[in-house]
Amino acid sequence: MSATTTITQAEPITAQSILRLFPDIDTSSAELDGHDEEQIRLMDEVCIVLDENDKPIGNFSKKICHLMTNIEKGLLHRAFSVFLFNSKNELLLQQRATEKITFPDMWTNTCCSHPLGIPGEGGAELAEAVEGVKRAAQRKLDHELGIKAAQVPIENFKFLTRIHYKAPSDGKWGEHEIDYILFIKADVDLEPNLNEVRDTRYVTADGLKAMFNDPTLKFTPWFKLICHSLLFEWWEHLDQGLEKYMNEQEIRRM
Repeated sequence: MSATTTITQAEPITAQSILRLFPDIDTSSAELDGHDEEQIRLMDEVCIVLDENDKPIGNFSKKICHLMTNIEKGLLHRAFSVFLFNSKNELLLQQRATEKITFPDMWTNTCCSHPLGIPGEGGAELAEAVEGVKRAAQRKLDHELGIKAAQVPIENFKFLTRIHYKAPSDGKWGEHEIDYILFIKADVDLEPNLNEVRDTRYVTADGLKAMFNDPTLKFTPWFKLICHSLLFEWWEHLDQGLEKYMNEQEIRRM
């Protein structure tokens, strides 16, 4: 007597099916009322939604991905953080514009954003995903800081690791990301987009530590997390020995 086993395949989560599979996802726009028009428009950009292992499972708008009501239901997306150093090994910081909907006026690393659900910026396997976030980083460095692609070639970005973290902003908005950490060393020309960036500053490691001790300054949660756990050790090895920190395969859970 033989037994027959029936395997039921779970429905894949896609951009088309995700709302049906998760009908309680908050898609309202009420939280955007009163915000800057350009920042509202950017909230329609499409982020890459992930499972816990950084595999793409669909796409959702930036707005949907950053509502705390959805983050608390487990919605997770892909992001990147660029750390750009000049030839003196000073780190370029930016202060986010007052117009920003999430984490306004806070100091942070050079550029923090998201690869979009568009050709060339995605990827299911790590190598492809790294190339996608490098392209996205090049795009956003130009958009936010006016740094042209020729000054930050794709091949000069160094991928270190991925960090999975969750952080609220103001109760309505927050972050839940797998964040790709990218280093690049370049002397660049800046022309900040004032709708994105309020101020910029180059700092030494000691200068950044002094900023953290200034109670009048506020910092993004992902930047504080990276600084207090990993950044200064990486920074010490910027010119020699950084290779041992590069291309980590495991996701760091913070």
